[in-house]
Amino acid sequence: MTAHEIDYQIYGEEMQYVEIELDPQEGVIAEAGGFMMMDDGIQMDTIFGDGSQKDKGLMGKLFGAGKRLLTGESLFMTAFHNQWHDKRRVSFASPYPGKIIPLDLTEYGEKFICQKDAFLCAAKGVSIGIEFSRKLGRGLFGGEGFIMQKLEGDGMAFVHAGGTTAKKILQPGEKLKVDTGCIIGFSKDVNYDIEFVGGIKNTIFGGEGLFFATLTGPGIVYIQSLPFSRLANRVLALAPRGGGSSKGEGSILGGIGDLLDGDNNF
Repeated sequence: MTAHEIDYQIYGEEMQYVEIELDPQEGVIAEAGGFMMMDDGIQMDTIFGDGSQKDKGLMGKLFGAGKRLLTGESLFMTAFHNQWHDKRRVSFASPYPGKIIPLDLTEYGEKFICQKDAFLCAAKGVSIGIEFSRKLGRGLFGGEGFIMQKLEGDGMAFVHAGGTTAKKILQPGEKLKVDTGCIIGFSKDVNYDIEFVGGIKNTIFGGEGLFFATLTGPGIVYIQSLPFSRLANRVLALAPRGGGSSKGEGSILGGIGDLLDGDNNF
């Protein structure tokens, strides 16, 4: 194996965290903001890229860093190495309610494609890159699914998702239609494309967007019930205007009730 062989345990239900056990000199890499706690004896370092050997040389590293900049990701990642003489533990937490999914990349042909904000952490040696769409339709209308991350290597990786997760095993030619934001990730042989919803009423009044993501087998697909973008939009839509509280919230009258109460001055 080129990646470090790590052990792990996932704790919790709605707000999970993963505890990773490191043997001496073993390491794990993570995006900024996922760290929760660690034992004494673990050294934390900020590294350029993911620390793998995939992008060799200065130009290779700069090219890989440039792709991460295009997607809004940081140029740097955080590496945690066990410098102690026995086993040490480090933990990473999911940033919002949902599930943490462990992925043994050897079971996915050493490559897994996921939403660009889904990656949490991985064994040192796993490569975290960017997967750009080569299809015009997907690029123009793919939304959250246009630019994705690819996890490559022969080690363990961990991704997080919102709400409840579903694992679908697609047979050759079997197609699944999904909201683009609800995709967590899929194995490398799954064909990902965009399909127009169709129908004038669906287009104007449907409220579900104009396009589906279509995932065609063979392969494995992970779906989330509550993508963070949908949660954020719902919260913003219900937030009171101007920072004040709304007495009409949850009532039949709604904002009209505020007018009758005299809360709004004209």
